[in-house]
Amino acid sequence: MFFVEKEFVNTIEVTKSKFIAHLCPYVDFDKVLQRLKNEHPKARHFVYAYRYLNEFDQIVENASDDGEPRGTSGKPTLAVLAGNELINTAVITVRYFGGTLLGTGGLVRAYGDAVNAVVKVAELKEYKKLFTKNIEVQYCDLSKTEYMLNTIGLTVLSKNFDAKVTLEICGTKEQLELM
Repeated sequence: MFFVEKEFVNTIEVTKSKFIAHLCPYVDFDKVLQRLKNEHPKARHFVYAYRYLNEFDQIVENASDDGEPRGTSGKPTLAVLAGNELINTAVITVRYFGGTLLGTGGLVRAYGDAVNAVVKVAELKEYKKLFTKNIEVQYCDLSKTEYMLNTIGLTVLSKNFDAKVTLEICGTKEQLELM
């Protein structure tokens, strides 16, 4: 599975209609949608789809046709996200109508092509489920332990200095097993 860390944009034109696809992290979805509606007041449609992992590691997905004929835009947009195994990601496609009706098949292809175009230019990051763990070390072993954690690729989230140093570390299951 993959995700994006920032927003990516790509535009395609189909029979004088312009499709501007914005791929962004799911956490930014509402903010980006509102911004696009303000930036493109003359656009006809703001079609979107998103997929994210909930607290039970289940994929939640949703899509909207935003006035396009039912099933011609949101569904193909969501299908591209799923086909590219994208999670915690949203896509919003802004459409400017070019005067020519594309028909249902044309709309499905156009929205799918617009999302595929933005996915091609995006920097996709591989998703890895992260876990946290607390470890205790002696003061004299702290720098050696931090070096080892860094070498493995683990992140130190916090340090608590008491009789011993308690480190809260974060990483994948495989990385934590190396400890």
